[in-house]
Order: sequence, then structure tokens, then C-alpha cells
Amino acid sequence: MTIVEADEEQWQEYDALARRAYGHPVEDILRLGAHADRRVVMRSGKVIAGGMGMLIPQVFGGRAIPGACLGSGCVAPEERGGRLAGRLLTERIRALRERGAVLATLWTNSNGYARKAGWEAPAQVFTWSVAADELRRSFRRHDFDISHGLGAEAERLRRDLAHQWNGPLIGPEWWTSWQREKYGSTSYQFSRRGEAPAGSVSLSARNRERAEVVVQEFWASDDDVASAMLEFLGSYSSSVPAIEFERTSLPPYPVLLHNLHHSESASARAKPGWMFRILDFEAAVRLRGWPNDVEATVPIRIAADGGDSREHYALRIADGKAELSPTRLESRVTFTPRQFAVWYAGGYRTVATARLSGVRGAPEELAPLIRATTDREPWMSDHF
Repeated sequence: MTIVEADEEQWQEYDALARRAYGHPVEDILRLGAHADRRVVMRSGKVIAGGMGMLIPQVFGGRAIPGACLGSGCVAPEERGGRLAGRLLTERIRALRERGAVLATLWTNSNGYARKAGWEAPAQVFTWSVAADELRRSFRRHDFDISHGLGAEAERLRRDLAHQWNGPLIGPEWWTSWQREKYGSTSYQFSRRGEAPAGSVSLSARNRERAEVVVQEFWASDDDVASAMLEFLGSYSSSVPAIEFERTSLPPYPVLLHNLHHSESASARAKPGWMFRILDFEAAVRLRGWPNDVEATVPIRIAADGGDSREHYALRIADGKAELSPTRLESRVTFTPRQFAVWYAGGYRTVATARLSGVRGAPEELAPLIRATTDREPWMSDHF
């Protein structure tokens, strides 16, 4: 058995395998193959597993960090149970690290399996359904002009706003067009008269068993434009009973729930979250953005789950920069690799949440570390 970078014939064979394994076509396998690192497992000249990874920067602390997005992986049903997926995942990550990735992200329905492989979800993820009539009644459009389609200024706004959160991807030009082609999205931009766009929304209007409107993207620079965008979505009330917000569409801000007249008109459903892993701890800390008003030097240990580790570091944060370097000092804070990833992403909002998640350390040692990553909240704005 060998794991190789797939040629075109092997990738076509993998596409057929994925259709059989998933029970439906996986269009991204062929659509994104030209942009991805493609790995397949071969046995006796036959493809029995595979997956792809794409080098996409990911924003943390206001800076874009070299990252990798892993997707469309599967193992032939008759080959499952032999830990083949884990071996393949290790090889896929190795290839992407060699090309510069220091972080990796994936979406999966198998959260337990991903955790065993070293991944963790840094934030809770929900889809939302809100009565369209309630949106129409609860929000005002103000004086915004609405234009169909997104121009270059709206795309720049999206990138600028992404730097206000921990986790958004900064994809190449083909990434945005692929996302909208994938969902069949229609986009609108919102501008104050005579000014550049202040917000944009992308949605899919479908009519299957029932008419529905699903929002994939929702980018707002302030609460006024967010209100205008929500009122605009409420204008679909004549054709659909509710507006569905995809799990990647709404950032974790309160503008929706805090302004509804009747909060019971909204319902949330938990979804599997985006899973995150740090591939190179020292590089990830060095490249990340850090608050200018936080200074700390804390010896830490990054210990494997359930085991001992000699990975002792001194973490130094000052003047908007940080460094993680090996040390012989006795550690006062202990993370597992998964906990370190959540902390890095700003997923621990308080000392209490960190300690209840199993991070070891005295509150006075943890407090400056928590402040260092909570200036931005974690949010993944794309599904892949």
C-alpha cells in the first residue's frame, strides 16, 4: 500500500470512489482538484482512499497566517476499520507543511475522530432560522442603496472585515467565485449614498419541497448596515416563511437577537464546528498578531493528551509580538495541543472557561494569556 500525489487518472478514479462512499456526487473533488494537493492511497494499482488540501491563509490576531484547508477525504467502505484514514491524514498534513502551512482547518461530522487525531473546535457553531415577517418588522433599512452583484470595493470590504475576527480564510480570487458557484448564490451590496459599500449579503433562493431563502454570507461594517441587510432579507416574507442562516454566515455578534421584537421567532440548531489544529507551534505564535497592551512571560508546557511531554516553552508577549521558545524553566501553565489551539483562536473567553476545559494553571498565570487572544472572537466564514 502506498500514498501518492494523484495524477489525473488516479483523481478521476478517486472521484468515482467518493461517489460510492458518500452515496452522492462530491462536485468539489473535480472542481477544486487543480487548486489542491491531491493524495490517494493505492493498493495493487487501485485507489482505495484519498483527500485533498488547499493552501489558504487564515486570519488570527489581525494577520493572515499560512494555513491549509483539508476536505473531500474518504476511505472505500470495504477498507474501513484499519486506521487507514489516520495514516492518510498524516501524509496529507506532511505534504502541506512542506509547502509552508503552520495551521490546518477542516469541517467534519466525525468530531470525535478528529479530536483523537489532534483537532479541536474553537467555537460553537449554529444555523439560524428566523421568521421573515419578524425580520421585516424588527429592522429598518435606513438610507442605504442596494445593488445587485459585488464590485471590487465590496470584495475589499469583506477582506478588511475578516481581519476583525479569528479564523476567517483569505482565499484567492477563485475561492470566492467557487463558494458562490457552489451554492448558486446571488449577492447584494449595501452603500450609504455616495459612499463605498458598507455591507454585503449572499443568499440562495430555492424552491424544492418548499420555497426557502438561505444566507451564506453576511458582512456588515456596523449595526446600521446590519439592520438594513436584515430588513432586506425580511422583504422575502411574501414568498418564504423563514430565512435560514447557514452555519458560516452570521458572525457571533448580538445584532440579530437583541433587536427582534419576539425572540421566539428565531431558532438555533447546533452543527458540527470547524476543527482547528496548529502544525507548528513556534511559527504560529511568531506570525500571529497580538494586542499591544498585553505583556506576559509565562513558562508553559504543551503535553499530549493523557501523557507526559518534554515540550516546555517560554511564551513571551510584548509590543504586539510574541515568541514561543524552548526552556528549562518549570512550567506554570499546561495545555494539550487541542487546548492550545482553542486558546490561540480566542475560544477561551475567560479564565473560568479555560480551567473548566482542562487547561492547568493558576488564575493569575492564565489571566494575561486569556487577555492576549480575546481581543477578537473566533468565527469561520466559509464552509469547504
